[in-house]
Amino acid sequence: MGGAEDAPNGHAPANGGVEEKVDELRRLMGKADGDPLRIVGVGAGAWGSVFCALLQDAYGHLRDKVQLRIWRRPGRAVDRATAEHLFEVINAREDVLRRLIRRCAYLKYVEGRLGDRTLYADEILRDGFCLNMIDTPLCPLKVVTNLQEAVWDADIVINGLPSTETRDVFGEIGRYWKERVNDPVIISLTKGIEASLDPVPRIITPTQMISNATRVPLDNILYLGGPNIASEIYNKEYANARICGTDKWRKPLAKFLRQPHFIVWDNSDLITHEVMGGLKNVYAIGAGMVAALTNESATSKSVYFALCTSEMIYITHLLEEEPEKLAGPLLADTYVTLLKGRNAWYGHKLAKGELTLEMGDSIKGKGTIQGVSAVDAFYKLLSQDSLSVMHPEGNKSVAPVEMCPILKRLYKILIKRELPTESILQAIRDESMYDPRERIEMAQGHSLYRPSILGQPHGVAKA
Repeated sequence: MGGAEDAPNGHAPANGGVEEKVDELRRLMGKADGDPLRIVGVGAGAWGSVFCALLQDAYGHLRDKVQLRIWRRPGRAVDRATAEHLFEVINAREDVLRRLIRRCAYLKYVEGRLGDRTLYADEILRDGFCLNMIDTPLCPLKVVTNLQEAVWDADIVINGLPSTETRDVFGEIGRYWKERVNDPVIISLTKGIEASLDPVPRIITPTQMISNATRVPLDNILYLGGPNIASEIYNKEYANARICGTDKWRKPLAKFLRQPHFIVWDNSDLITHEVMGGLKNVYAIGAGMVAALTNESATSKSVYFALCTSEMIYITHLLEEEPEKLAGPLLADTYVTLLKGRNAWYGHKLAKGELTLEMGDSIKGKGTIQGVSAVDAFYKLLSQDSLSVMHPEGNKSVAPVEMCPILKRLYKILIKRELPTESILQAIRDESMYDPRERIEMAQGHSLYRPSILGQPHGVAKA
């Protein structure tokens, strides 16, 4: 495992308080002297890799007390163009170049640049290069390609998988944990949802998928999210996030994860924050489309922002009894995603014709575009008549999706593929559309809350 001397960008840890934070968490987890705290990342996308690298930089020098490794699938070849670009990145950074030469690892990147050797994603990750984020070198990481070897004795597991892969991978992990005496703690970084329509319409989040697949109680599973761009966080841009879950784990983990440039707050509302992380990805795709189709018109983008935020506020009133508490975190996460997130990037590329829907939602150099599956899930969920709301005109009941024209249009573009990307502009230029303020007033003036959507029975307040 690479030590602090290998950390790029001056990420060497400060000694004051670091070891105390480790000892405090070790005591809470019942670790004996000589038995290291084992932290395992599952999934090596941009955020999952950066998160593990931050921990490696902070605690990797305490080898007797902390061991960190990350799992990713083997066999993913790096194409020639990416290998050439990676070589340029290496030679542009003296610290990275010296590190690779010192580790006798530079020659393989020369051979990859020349086409004389095939590089693999797990191989370059060991040297600190995430395939989805080549331009931001990380510290070296211990990479394991055998899932059972990676997770069988883990104390803390970091879920960096897309939501669409979480159930299957953790189902396999669950089989390896059948004989465990103590349940691990799991921190999920995943922003995405599924919709379950039977027996009642409800959302299934990644933490719930993990609990169902592994039988680890939800009390031991947390969600961490915030308005963050992975590469900027690793480059020490100031950022903040929330870790959500039970009191026992969220407060000590917030302290353990907190760094001078990465502030971690804590909150008890696990599921709702997780759902909000998936919701903003829906509207980020549309924002990218609007930006591309209007030549980055500030006016058009602001019109879209007003309309999409009013829809998100409307939806939060369906999901949350006190939605005002979510306004700040949701808008902040939405804002950064619209500025620089992969979902907005994807919508932009679709509208420009540089990507097509036939290419799927797993994109080279970006990873999985989770907003696509979220569009499908939210549309199907909010189309259910059993969740009906009163329409402001005609005094009739309608499915909630009828109050969300942008969501409807994105579904027809991305999922049904009935309309071209240009049709998103029709959705924001409809002369009969409500003033966004009116939609918000409708949400605030009616009892929209449907606790069953998040798995809460009617009449039962959340803890």
